[in-house]
Amino acid sequence: PTKVIMIEPVVLSATPSIFTQYLAEVRDASVQADRLRFRTNLQRAGHALALEISRHLTYKSRSVTTPLGQTEQRVLAQQPVLAAILRAALPMHQGFLDVFDRADNAFVSAYRAHDAQNENEFTVKVEYLSAPSLVGRTVILIDPMIATGMSMAMSYEALRILGEPEQVFVVGLIASEQGLNYVQRHIPQARIFVGAVDLELTAKSYIVPGLGDAGDLAYGEKAPLA
Repeated sequence: PTKVIMIEPVVLSATPSIFTQYLAEVRDASVQADRLRFRTNLQRAGHALALEISRHLTYKSRSVTTPLGQTEQRVLAQQPVLAAILRAALPMHQGFLDVFDRADNAFVSAYRAHDAQNENEFTVKVEYLSAPSLVGRTVILIDPMIATGMSMAMSYEALRILGEPEQVFVVGLIASEQGLNYVQRHIPQARIFVGAVDLELTAKSYIVPGLGDAGDLAYGEKAPLA
């Protein structure tokens, strides 16, 4: 079989920029108390990650008429499909949509279903999917936290029901090393862009130092499912 060469993840915080300030505020427990600011920082982080990914897309030349003449400009050859994993990805998804304002969109629900006998054991379930045809498209799959990587992998498999994309980008704000390895094994063709990589993953599969539960911080705590 043909060997797939895995591409090293792009880590935005490796180089200081305004993005690293957004990341600091998103992690800061004293700033997180302001839900609006938390969501806004996720959205701004989405802007920065979207801009970085835009450098790796395909462009074509287009003639543009100005009030004083004509010029050739490079524009996207094809609009991407922005795929958000509900619910935590919604603020970052909005950041991507602000940048790729003509993009098509997809939404996938993926959640942890915990074992009743052991709260540290869980499976990831996908219950809802809404997306256009993905045949030959560029898919940008967005989730702020890549902890185990299972949600990313299962969401991508669910999306493939609607066709095989030509290009796949996986995006996270913070990832664990374990989660990155899992995504690379299960979506080896994907190009991965993350804000930061943290080393520790707890027994409950939370990233440390991470930032906590992004969905709860953005939208309020959820009641446990029976």
